[in-house]
Amino acid sequence: MSLVTGAAGQVAYSRLYSNGNGKDQPIILGFGITPIMGVLMELQDCALPLLKDVITTDKEETAFKDLDVAILVGFMPRRDGMEWKDLLKANMKIFKCQGAALDKYAKKSVKAMVVGNPANTNCLTTSKLAPSIPKENFSCLTLLHHNPAEAQTALKLGVTSDDVKNVIIWGYHSSTNARVKLQGKEVGHDAAVIKAQKLSSATSAAKAICDHGDTSGLEPQRESLCPWALSLMATPMKVVEGLPINDFSREKMDLTAKEPAEVKETAFEFPASA
Repeated sequence: MSLVTGAAGQVAYSRLYSNGNGKDQPIILGFGITPIMGVLMELQDCALPLLKDVITTDKEETAFKDLDVAILVGFMPRRDGMEWKDLLKANMKIFKCQGAALDKYAKKSVKAMVVGNPANTNCLTTSKLAPSIPKENFSCLTLLHHNPAEAQTALKLGVTSDDVKNVIIWGYHSSTNARVKLQGKEVGHDAAVIKAQKLSSATSAAKAICDHGDTSGLEPQRESLCPWALSLMATPMKVVEGLPINDFSREKMDLTAKEPAEVKETAFEFPASA
């Protein structure tokens, strides 16, 4: 069974169609936290070939019971002018509760993907509250930064994104993340999207969730809040070692690595009931 929390939100709404479409394994989709009849009716009207059932519930014991996959989309969204640290208090309450529910009700083999920002911190928090589930079963949506990097590079070169290979992103979900310059202008895409449409990314986030695919295989020994370059050819996935990093990139990476350590300390000061 798959669970999508925050299913009434814009990201989940843009994503749910893909959950029930395709040629692989039939699924039962659970909507956590609140029943949302309009979205349910739209999914039914799509006549999706894989969608065997949809369960709407506000009870954790029902939503999280025997889960195979948890896509944790429910979160306080970022608004114009907000930094990731501004979101911490509200989102700590949400993800601590969801982590505890996974630990109590889900299968120990469940694969959980955290979408809500700051996704790195929220993912760590969720895994900490689910100690009976392997750390490598938790991952977060850093592809939401990877895909724009690929797309912006393609736009600059006048090619399509499938012509751009071996893209790696470095950094935390923050204005401190390591950036490049295109045509003399720093690329900090997420804040620009929010400023333009007064909402955080939804369609691109939904696409990134689809691209994320298998959420297994991150090395459990690395309790890092910054993304690592991974080899998808290995099973399980492995961190790519020995990449050459110039002085400019190292300086930017060191800068962005300082913030998540500070954010982590702040995050765990908030109780789940706060």
